Amino acid sequence: MGKNEERTDIPGLADVEAYYEDRGNGHFRSSIHAQGAWNEREQHMGPASGILAHCLAQHEPREDMRIARISFEILGMIPGGDFEVVTSTIRPGRTIELIQAEFVAGGRVAIRAQAWRLITSDTSSISAIEDPSIPPRDECVVWNGSDVWPGGFIRSIDSVHASTHRPGRGTAWIRPTVPLIDGVDSPDWVRLIGVADATNGIATRVAPGPDSWIFPNVDLQIHMYREPAGEWLGIDNSVSFGADGIGLTSSIFHDEDGPFGRAEQILTLRKGPGQS
Repeated sequence: MGKNEERTDIPGLADVEAYYEDRGNGHFRSSIHAQGAWNEREQHMGPASGILAHCLAQHEPREDMRIARISFEILGMIPGGDFEVVTSTIRPGRTIELIQAEFVAGGRVAIRAQAWRLITSDTSSISAIEDPSIPPRDECVVWNGSDVWPGGFIRSIDSVHASTHRPGRGTAWIRPTVPLIDGVDSPDWVRLIGVADATNGIATRVAPGPDSWIFPNVDLQIHMYREPAGEWLGIDNSVSFGADGIGLTSSIFHDEDGPFGRAEQILTLRKGPGQS
């Protein structure tokens, strides 16, 4: 089977045109669209981040607060199929709260997400952003991520990138083409979080594969100084590889109105199994 051919014979996946089927009471089932790039039987961290962000947003929400930072720790393989999300409040407060969501599959926590929810107020008189702008989408060219990466999730993304794009440094716009949850209209920021993990594959320093290198991230840290809106996530992306097997993917995130936050992913660098 070619690396970009879709597997439809993997048991236990939801038959929906969305990343997830909501099975009630915090239980979900992933579809082929959530399939990962490193292993055909696992979920990609992208939509998994989105479903955790969705559950965090639903956890005891307050109109006077919003999530400003989410930290995702990837604790192991994220299996496709059925799973549960368990939410809790770690640190309650009047103006600052720390909340948590755990992705549980097969009795094991695969991802732990913690989010700072902060009080909002009118600070428009002193607002200022130092992050630079990026080229708009209409100045970019279509990029097919499936030419580089396998898996159902990558096939579910529309993407374009700037003409200055190169290995290790690039600018791209991406968007999901299916809903996060079947029959649910998710907030814009939740849907954008659901593709944020794809930043590690936007401007790879080396082509991934068994005869090259693998460089999965073990975390995803997202800070948002403004709540984003719209369908498209703009990414100003850079990738650094250290000399001792550890790397870092760093991104400035944008929507149509400009920059809104940053993301970091620490990487473990390993030779592919085809290398001697």
